[in-house]
Amino acid sequence: MAIKKSELYSSLWESCDKLRGTGGMDASQYKDYVLTMLFVKYVSDKYAGNPMSLIEIPTGASFDDMVALKGQPDIGDRINKEILRPLFASNGLEGSLEIVDFNDDEKLGSGKEKVDLLSKLIAIFENPALNFKNNRAEDDDVLGDAYEFLMRHFATESGKSKGQFYTPAEVSRILSKVIDVDKADKPSYTAYDPTCGSGSLLLRVAKEVKEVGMFYGQEMNPTTYNLARMNMILHDVSYRFFDIKQDDTLERPQHDGQVFEAIVANPPFSSKWSADSLKLDEPRFGQYGKLAPSSKADYAFVTHMLHHLSDNGTMALVLPHGALFRGAAEGHIRKHIIE
Repeated sequence: MAIKKSELYSSLWESCDKLRGTGGMDASQYKDYVLTMLFVKYVSDKYAGNPMSLIEIPTGASFDDMVALKGQPDIGDRINKEILRPLFASNGLEGSLEIVDFNDDEKLGSGKEKVDLLSKLIAIFENPALNFKNNRAEDDDVLGDAYEFLMRHFATESGKSKGQFYTPAEVSRILSKVIDVDKADKPSYTAYDPTCGSGSLLLRVAKEVKEVGMFYGQEMNPTTYNLARMNMILHDVSYRFFDIKQDDTLERPQHDGQVFEAIVANPPFSSKWSADSLKLDEPRFGQYGKLAPSSKADYAFVTHMLHHLSDNGTMALVLPHGALFRGAAEGHIRKHIIE
């Protein structure tokens, strides 16, 4: 029987309520703890004990092992060392522990306060209704919807742009249709998002496409980068089939020399960048004769993506409407692209 979304949302929100007012955490940080707990629970239910699975659950690092730590005075330290580190390392997620520290006294309290809080969080995910072994309804990504639910809520509560965390499903769906992902049917087909956030656009491509060889992405924010890698695995994409890097795409591109059949992106609108004149020596920007202004990087992202697009590839992205009519350097670049 499939998990009801209402049950999942209720449990996730109950977890968030437990964290409200805790230590030094603001609303945007609740999601990091809740999503990490959700990740451990999901992959344990789906893959523990299955030697044929692409996702590895090391002995002693499952959700059941986390349950056994409830009430232990060193619960936070042991979650870090015995659960998260082995689980992440076995699945190509080294560094993802940077997202959360379950032994952080400043955020979670100390002593009995922390023990009680973590024990209660674990108990919430013990709810029998949250058994992810049978979580999928027909053409319905329950877990993906839950992830988006938290992203949407915490983007709002933290006062940050939702686009920093995820691209709404409706927008992702349109972009994936524009690039005709349903026509992809060869193992060499590659998809790329240079500002991938939590990976929602790449995951939409994964859902729509017949066959994708590799998914590539880059994300500047370290926390969001780690969430993207966890999110790929949450959606059954093994780390062997995605290559997501953390750095500034415009200043330090991590997939130089590569081209892709499909490029999708929702870059930060009119963000600032260096616009260093030396950039005109780079093939990404040089052919246009001018650089996007330092106050509006929109066309820097466009030309970066065109540089990485294969001859037969298709690109779909979201831009602010000003990119259609602003003049000066942007008008010059736009004219060059059209011609």
